[in-house]
Amino acid sequence: MQNTSEYFCAFCGEENTTFVDISGGMTQRYIEDCQVCCRPNILYISFDEDTLDVEINSDYEES
Repeated sequence: MQNTSEYFCAFCGEENTTFVDISGGMTQRYIEDCQVCCRPNILYISFDEDTLDVEINSDYEES
């Protein structure tokens, strides 16, 4: 199941939309560039087991 979800860039604070895919597991971590400032964010994604709601936290990617 693939959906979109939003997160806020750890650098510029702008809202971004990303694709999330539950088939990757209930908790995921990957790097995605901000759509506004192009800096890399580490995304920590978790799915609620009951509702399948998505939570995304972002952090700085050291370059």
